[in-house]
Amino acid sequence: MLEIGTKAPEFSLPDQNGVVHTLSEYAGRKVILYFYPKDSTPGCTKQACGFSELYPQLKEKGAVVLGVSKDSVASHKKFQQKYNLGFTLLSDPELTTIRAYDVWKEKKNYGKVSMGVVRTTYLIDEEGIIIKAFEKVNAAENPSQMLEELA
Repeated sequence: MLEIGTKAPEFSLPDQNGVVHTLSEYAGRKVILYFYPKDSTPGCTKQACGFSELYPQLKEKGAVVLGVSKDSVASHKKFQQKYNLGFTLLSDPELTTIRAYDVWKEKKNYGKVSMGVVRTTYLIDEEGIIIKAFEKVNAAENPSQMLEELA
């Protein structure tokens, strides 16, 4: 996990519509950058729907929400449409941003060890500095937790 107080790594990733986003385009706004394992799985859906539900309040507090996984642009589009998600999902199949943010780790699931995205959320300030970092977050509670962090 990246250290609080460090500059957040720049990225350039396509969203669910194929439009490329960079971290620098959000300068002057707080960014909730969250990494999740897979579109349309129970935990990831809970987390995404929670962020979507709270998005108007998060926006009101000057924050933008960006969800990142290694799923394809097409997968993100389906996920966004199915659950009517009101924020941006970024596709990182090459794992460049996922690795830059140190969330690609060894995971153990039912005794099986594999590499995957550890559910992690970063709060980045208006100057691009990481001001909060949460690893192995609770998918259902993370959106309201981030709203509280902005208060």
